Amino acid sequence: MVSYSTNELIPSSDFAKKFGSYLSQIKNNTVEKLAILKNNKVEAVLVSKDEYEVMNEALKKVESQEFLTSVDTGLQDIKKGNTHAIDKLWDQLDD
Repeated sequence: MVSYSTNELIPSSDFAKKFGSYLSQIKNNTVEKLAILKNNKVEAVLVSKDEYEVMNEALKKVESQEFLTSVDTGLQDIKKGNTHAIDKLWDQLDD
């Protein structure tokens, strides 16, 4: 679970009033992230464009690796004489 420091927790009403200030903090790397609170619950997290792109690329790599692992598992099973319906391979990706 992600943890937030006190200066990274922002009430949504305060965020709306001081959007420009908080955006500057993100752009200038004063803070890594800002958690926007509504009713004392984190509803959204603001990160820089660069950080978002890094996270998105990392997610794509993880998803690709999971897909390749699933395909490899299916191919290994076929080589062993165990055949699986393609649906079962897709189900493994959902896990």
